[in-house]
Order: sequence, then C-alpha cells, then structure tokens
Amino acid sequence: MDERGVIEIQSERSDTIASISTPLGEGGIGIVRISGPEAILISRRLFRTHSGKYIRPSRVRRMIYGKIIDPQSGDIVDEVLLLIMPGPRSYTCEDVVEIDCHGGPQPLKRVLELILKEGARLAEPGEFTRRAFLNGRIDLAQAEAVIDVIRSRSDAALKRATRQLVGQLSDRIREIRNILVGLLADLEARLDFPEDVDEIDMDQWGIRCQEAMAKIGGLLNDARRGRVLREGVSIAIVGKVNVGKSSLLNALLGSERAIVTDIPGTTRDTVEDVAVIRGIPVRLIDTAGIRETKDAVESIGVTRAVAALERADLLIFVIDSSRPLDDEDLMIWEKIKERSTIIVLNKVDLGVKVTRDDMVRLAGSAPIVYTSILNHEGISELEDRIFDLVSGGGVEAGADPLVGNIRHIRVLEASKESLEAALNTLRQRLPIDMVAVDVREAVDRLGEITGEAVSEDVINRIFEEFCIGK
Repeated sequence: MDERGVIEIQSERSDTIASISTPLGEGGIGIVRISGPEAILISRRLFRTHSGKYIRPSRVRRMIYGKIIDPQSGDIVDEVLLLIMPGPRSYTCEDVVEIDCHGGPQPLKRVLELILKEGARLAEPGEFTRRAFLNGRIDLAQAEAVIDVIRSRSDAALKRATRQLVGQLSDRIREIRNILVGLLADLEARLDFPEDVDEIDMDQWGIRCQEAMAKIGGLLNDARRGRVLREGVSIAIVGKVNVGKSSLLNALLGSERAIVTDIPGTTRDTVEDVAVIRGIPVRLIDTAGIRETKDAVESIGVTRAVAALERADLLIFVIDSSRPLDDEDLMIWEKIKERSTIIVLNKVDLGVKVTRDDMVRLAGSAPIVYTSILNHEGISELEDRIFDLVSGGGVEAGADPLVGNIRHIRVLEASKESLEAALNTLRQRLPIDMVAVDVREAVDRLGEITGEAVSEDVINRIFEEFCIGK
C-alpha cells in the first residue's frame, strides 16, 4: 500500500476455505464449495466412489458419483456428486471442489463440518469472489456485477449486470483511463525533461481532457436509468375514494392483491406489492382515498396515503371520468401538482364527463391516460407512460445503461470534477504541474472502479455485501 492508501492487485496464496453455496432450507440439491491449496486433498479424505475407491487424479472437471464418509466413524454422511476444478482454471484461480449434496440443512451441515475438521476454515461473505478478484480472474467492477446478477429483479437489470460481468463497463473505463494516462505521460515528461520534448500545446491537452470528460458524462447520463433497472422505483396510486385505485393495482399486478368493493373507503391502509412493467421493477402502493373524514380509522389511512405519496418516485392520480371534477379532486391535485404524475381518467365505460381539455387546463403537460379498468382498457397505454417517465424516454435494445452502482457513479462524478479542474487550469495557463495533479487524481479515481488502484477499505466494504458461499 502506498502513501495514498492505494493497493496494487496481486495474486496471493492463502489458506483453504469452505462454505455452503446454496440457500439454506429444503431443496433438490445443495452445494458445498471448497477453495484453496488443500481443497483437493480434503475432498480425497472424505469422498469415496460408488465402488468404495479413492478419487483418481485423472478424474478432474468431471462429475463423480459417490459418498461422503466420516473418517472417524466410517459412517456414510450423504450420497453426492463431486466436481474437482484444479487452479488456475477455476472460479477463484485456486483448486476448487464442489460437492452436490441432497438439499436439506442437515446433510449440508454435516458435510461442511467434516471439511472444516479436515483443516479448511469457514469462508467469509464474498470470499470466493474476492479471491477471484485478487487472483486476477476478474476485476473489481466484474466482482460487483456478481452480486447485481444475484439481486436482479427484472430482465433489464439482469441484462445490465451480465454486461458488466463480462467486462463491458471495465472496457469503457479503461478506454477513458488510457486517454488520461497518455495525457499524464505527456505532462510528466514536460515536467521531468523540459528540454527534450516538443513545444507545449495546451490546446491539445485541453481537447484530450474534454474527450475524457465527454465519455464520463455519457456514462453518468445513463446512470439514472441504471439505478432504476437495479433498484426499481416506487409508484403511489392516489385519488379520492371509489375511483378505482385498488382495481388499478390489481390490474397492474395481474392478481387480486387489494380488496375491491363498491363501498367508498374500503382501503384503510396502504397496500404494496412489486410488479415488473416493461422490464423495470416497480413497487406499487395503493393508498386510501384522500378526503376529509371523521372516521378515526379512515383518517389514519388518509395520513398514511399522504406519507406514501411524499416518498414515492412517481404518482398515478386516478380520477372518475364519469363525474365532473369536484373539490376533492382539486384538493388532491394541489397536494401533488409539483410531483411527477400520470393522470388516469378511469370509468370511461360509464360515459366521459372530464375531458382532456379540462385536464390540460388543470395539469398542463402531465401525461393523461383514459381507462376502463373494469374492461381492462387503457392498461397497456398506462404501462407505456410509466416506462417512458421512469426510463427517461425508453431504453432501446443494445443501448442499455452500464452504470447503476452508486459507488461507480460517485467515482465518475469525482473524476469528472478533477478533469474540470485540470481544464480550468489549462485555460488559465497556470503551471502544468497543477494540471498533472488533477489528471493524476482522475486516473486514480477511475482505477477504483476496475480495481487497478483501490483502497483496502473499499474492497472490504464491497465484499461485505455478498452472501457467504459466493
């Protein structure tokens, strides 16, 4: 580690680790994973083939059927399949053994206990992936993509995570970093050997700064959509009583999640559930009808409805279009008019008494969708409007955002700020050592994404988010 708290990534030989790599609970298969210099030796002590023999050295990268035996008692612990993957052609670049057991808690626990007794230690959260990173098989951005793949809540989120996993984000970062490393080499050559280099061309240096800034800006412009794909958004369905809010929730979910009756005020509390709309995960929140009431229980529901709309990313304002706008509609609009809102004019099957012109005069350019939730009319158009607002205009195939990780966003923002400072210094024709400091800062920052130069504290925080066994 140098004076800036930056460590260089290098391979390291370590002890042998083991853990259960599948979720606890009953299932068809459970996997115990071992990695390290003693992994193969430990498996040979515990495993016997179906005919009672030890594993032959040639039986690698092939599933072997057999049993796990307790060396002390000779008892059969479980009937298993065993796979040996010698390093460096393995997930961690170390010797790796995976044991496919029956998927109950007890056989997995017993197999793991035997492995630990034979000299392995229990792996820490994310330690297998951490070793893959430290041993150079993947970079830090790819390591973070592993957890994003696991936590993906939609096809779009999974697609973004897999693009990062195969190195597409890393390639973009290295492309930017190479521009800056070349610029930094010119600057430092000018400082170290001023008599041996060509005439200063600050304008060309400025152009290279701007090129790198533009590429960083492109990644940051996509970052909001990346966050949406990774985390989803919350959408509150608001409106007065008996306008069809709960029916709309059920229609968007495709299931009868909320109770629907003709009795006004049926919903007394918020009802939440998750749906995937056009590939984007959304948390839908059905709220109580907002109105003045003396009913103590309904009043609590109204209070919670107001709180829900305040924390939501997007609002759907449902209006009964078969009745003229009234004071309750106007009161609700006053509460939400500064928020990102889609207006749904429902119950068009009963006749329309609220026109689009009425809503334009009230709500300006807010998207308006006519629906008959009873007849499932207008739901597809509403989903389109939700997607348009959430994604910022649509995500075309092949142009999915690469950046969704908040750490990456902050690093990119800091890198861009450093380059803005360098560009400002160039424009003022200040000493070039000041430019070099800012460019070096940007280079180091970008290295934090791929792991080419990153603090140990950052590495620890990243892998603490992983589950044990990955």
